[in-house]
Amino acid sequence: MKKFLVEEIETGMRFDVFLVKKLNLSKNKCQSLISSGEALINDQKQKKSYLLKNNDEIKVEIITKNVVNELDPIPLDLDIVYEDDGLAVINKPVNLVVHPSSSYKGITLVNGLLYQIPVLKKIQGTRPGIVHRLDKDTTGLMIVGKTEETIIQMQALLQKRHVKRTYWALIHGFLGQHGTIVLPIGRDVKNHLKMSVTSKGKASVTHFKTLQRFEHYSLLELELETGRTHQIRVHLSYLKHSIVGDNLYGNHNENIKTQLLHAKKLDFSHPQKEKKISLEVPLNNAFQKALDQLELEPSSFL
Repeated sequence: MKKFLVEEIETGMRFDVFLVKKLNLSKNKCQSLISSGEALINDQKQKKSYLLKNNDEIKVEIITKNVVNELDPIPLDLDIVYEDDGLAVINKPVNLVVHPSSSYKGITLVNGLLYQIPVLKKIQGTRPGIVHRLDKDTTGLMIVGKTEETIIQMQALLQKRHVKRTYWALIHGFLGQHGTIVLPIGRDVKNHLKMSVTSKGKASVTHFKTLQRFEHYSLLELELETGRTHQIRVHLSYLKHSIVGDNLYGNHNENIKTQLLHAKKLDFSHPQKEKKISLEVPLNNAFQKALDQLELEPSSFL
């Protein structure tokens, strides 16, 4: 991933023109990076004609699907917030798939983990270190096992619901002051990329409380009791309170293009060291910027 900070002299330059100058790529290729979401400004997708502002942060991930080996160590400058000889916890960035799959062979979190935690090369398979997953556009805390034993132990703790996972989400409307969502989730029969609430699905439980209300949005704190694919996103969308920026389950006509769902806190007992691990990370730039805007103008639309 390449990062740039827009300087004052570059203010007013078009997004695509800036990338052409910085990356030495064709204009078509740079516009493709923008439209695909591989080039972001302040962690948000923007139009190619966007005019840059001073101190805009630009991130570019150039994926070469036919060249990248799924187990190549690649420097991604991952934020490791905790590490010992058995496990690590990272603060996952936006726009990053966790591991390769049959439908995706580009750069993943696994490539970055293999670069920064070389001991993972000893673990077999295409998901070395992965204890649990976060969606591509969900940011925040993720546990990484550095040995096969630790991975098995941590997955057992998750299965027994001994890992407390707390998320923050900005949603449309007001869901209520607090409550528990109990709705079964299964694969959507019409779209294999989506999950949906269905009577044939697996039991799924999400606890929530409202931290702050605005005129058109609410800031929620959510805790997963179960961990189904897309669980929080599906539950909130089904109740007509989708997450801001969720392009799969939410409003496709929003100005904001970054999914405002963040894995903020993790609490668990270390499986080997007999100590409590409690971690918390700040919101990503796009999420914090949206809240700052709403604090200033509570009645505004994002």
